[in-house]
Amino acid sequence: MELTSILGFIGALLIGIVLGLIGGGGSILTVPVLVYLLSINPVTATAYSLFVVGVSALVGAVRNMQKGLVDFKTAIVFAIPAFIAVYSTRKFIVPAIPDELFQVGDFMVTKNIGIMVFFAIIMVVAAISMMKSKRGDVPEDSEVSYNYPLIIIEGVVVGLLTGIVGAGGGFLIIPALVLLAKLPMKKAVATSLLIIAIKSLIGFIGDVENLEIDWNFLLSFTAVSVVGIFLGIFLNKFIDGKKLKKGFGWFVLLMGIYIIGKELL
Repeated sequence: MELTSILGFIGALLIGIVLGLIGGGGSILTVPVLVYLLSINPVTATAYSLFVVGVSALVGAVRNMQKGLVDFKTAIVFAIPAFIAVYSTRKFIVPAIPDELFQVGDFMVTKNIGIMVFFAIIMVVAAISMMKSKRGDVPEDSEVSYNYPLIIIEGVVVGLLTGIVGAGGGFLIIPALVLLAKLPMKKAVATSLLIIAIKSLIGFIGDVENLEIDWNFLLSFTAVSVVGIFLGIFLNKFIDGKKLKKGFGWFVLLMGIYIIGKELL
């Protein structure tokens, strides 16, 4: 096994550990690990990322269901517009993006560069969201109420973004659930995992019809990531997740800036 492959699978383990430790954000590392360590084409990498993220989120969601933390009605209301948007994006929009987007002087901005730069911008936004302290939480016993038009719009936007960059979008979903569905933070985090699982896996189905999938690699990478989740959940007993989240936010910010520099300079 080559060094880059070993590093790639160590990356998969780290993705899982971060997901287990802080309940989100790990998926933002999946695409850079696949593209830069394992030399996978960005379009295929975003597809693989959807599968890894979907399976990982499903593992977390099942654990939360056992604890009674998942609000199923909210998950369904939010997931339907999100999975329609992500499936359509993977099936129709991503394949329709031309290989050469535009030229600036001698520099040709290709589809792959465009996807990675857009992904890096999402990383920077996610990092800022992780580093911010949480806004006032909703009381645990408050009545859940829905702002349907805004939830549908947010679902479509999250679905589009997820479809293009292959990340879970928890940093967009959790605030939406707190603000638009009035869910308490614990329930919002738990419910967001079920939404991420549904829309990521349905989005991936849009890719199965368009791309050659290396199932042996994808299933082994995902399995390592899931082992990482359980390791992260175990380590969670000894490590303060909030402090870790801020530190991880800085790491994601630097990674985002690095990717923008690497792709454009």
